[in-house]
Parts: sequence; structure tokens; C-alpha cells
Amino acid sequence: MTRFSITINGEAHGPVDLRDDLSMNDYLREHLGMTGTKFGCGAGQCLSCAIIVDEPDGTSRTSPTCIVPAVNFDGMAIRTVEGHAKGDELTTLQKAFIEHFAFQCGYCTAGFLNEGQVLLERLERSPVARAELETTIAEALDGHLCRCTGYIKYHEAVRSVILAEPQRYLA
Repeated sequence: MTRFSITINGEAHGPVDLRDDLSMNDYLREHLGMTGTKFGCGAGQCLSCAIIVDEPDGTSRTSPTCIVPAVNFDGMAIRTVEGHAKGDELTTLQKAFIEHFAFQCGYCTAGFLNEGQVLLERLERSPVARAELETTIAEALDGHLCRCTGYIKYHEAVRSVILAEPQRYLA
């Protein structure tokens, strides 16, 4: 057992004692009832389970949760799909996913949404040239698997958010 504390979507959780082998996915779903993070492949390959890790330097990255023990996130700040909307107000990216019908079954959506959000935050800090946009989106979303072949619509949704505010995301 390990003493564990974490901040999730701005809310502190813990300290609690957790089994060292309890996955972050199981902690979120079974201990906190946060079911937006999905369990897909169980091998960290499909990234349906990806959450956002907020680094101390202000950057963010995604991490799978199905193969990573919860205790590995001790003391960290993370964001899950439940943390995007504020009340009933969806984020611009969430709205774009809906407008572009970016998902079918929705199983992979949380991972794609979190990765898209990390990309938007990265582009705000370090914009790319318009000519690099397609490659940048493809590289960011690469590795996320969609069983319903929704890749094009996810890419379109992310692209639409970026192109709606080019001064914010493009050099």
C-alpha cells in the first residue's frame, strides 16, 4: 500500500492508501466513479484511456491509464474528460467534435479529446506555420485508435478549432 494524493480537474483527492498495482484507470472508475476514461486495449496501445497530466512547468501531456499504476501519479495534477466542460457549457473543442460528428460509438472520444486539448495548448505556446498544420495534427493524434474509423472527423474537428482562431494557434 502507498499513501496517495492527486489533483483531478482542479479538485484534491486523498491522501488515501492504494494498492501499488491499482491502475489509474481503475482508481478513476472504481474509486471515484469517473467513468469517462475508458478501458480499451489494456496494453496502452489504443489510448482510449488517455488523460492529461499538467506538468509543473505549465506544459501538459497525455498518459495512458490502463497500464500505469495510480501511485505513479502521486502528487500530480491531471485532467480527465469530465473536466473539460464548465457546468453545461462545452469547450470549443467538444463543440467541434459534435459539429463534425467526430465520433460514432464514442469509446475513443475521451482520449482524442484530451490529446486534442494538449495540442491546442501546445500551439498556443508555440504556434506552427499553416503549411505544417496537417502534419502537426496527424502527429498529435497518431497512436489513438478508433474502432469506428472516425479519424478523419477527429482531425477535421481539431483543424476547425485551430483555423477558427489562426492568430492564436498559427505562426
